[in-house]
Amino acid sequence: MMRTLFWILLLGNAIFFAMMQWGGLQIGDQPTVQAQPALHEEKIRLLEMRQSAATPAEPAPVADSPTAAATVCLEWGDFSGTDLIRATAALSALQLGERLSQRQIEYNIGYWVYIPPLKDKATAHQKVAQLKARGIDEYFIVTDAGPWLNAISLGVFKTQEAAQHFLDNLRAKDVRTAQVGERASKLKMTLFVMNGADAAMEAKWAAIQKDFTGSELRKVPCAH
Repeated sequence: MMRTLFWILLLGNAIFFAMMQWGGLQIGDQPTVQAQPALHEEKIRLLEMRQSAATPAEPAPVADSPTAAATVCLEWGDFSGTDLIRATAALSALQLGERLSQRQIEYNIGYWVYIPPLKDKATAHQKVAQLKARGIDEYFIVTDAGPWLNAISLGVFKTQEAAQHFLDNLRAKDVRTAQVGERASKLKMTLFVMNGADAAMEAKWAAIQKDFTGSELRKVPCAH
């Protein structure tokens, strides 16, 4: 009987010892539970950012591009004197801003329509009064000493054809003493240039051109 009790106690100790070694138990202690690692939200966001960075980005939507601006450019000229003033005023009304520019060209020789020198200043002014009565308001009395003193200039032109056309208009107004002559001097003229003109703007320029006899409106390559 004692022998049997001895072996029962020995077996129980062996089992208890094994449980201490393998089960993590201690006398009087509750079973220990290993805590879960804390969740770090900032790390989760970081992983999401890396994942999105590794994923090919979707192409950004392309905004509808506006209709390409017209590439037609206009050039209108040539002008000097009062015609230049009138043309400038006419184009200013279109409010073209930086799209409108000017460039000057120079000719070594030009033509003018004039009334030959009169005998004195008083006679020249009498002739001017007659011109005004016939509706001619553009003139210039030469006051420089020399062979052209008291001559009356009625217009300066690039070509002889343009000067002759102007003279024919004067003849229609009963101006009989005017004539065409060469001017052996440099003649500066102004051209107007518009960048990016559409059909509507081209039509407006063409309408304005009709009020300027002898002027030329043409399409030109645009400067880049």
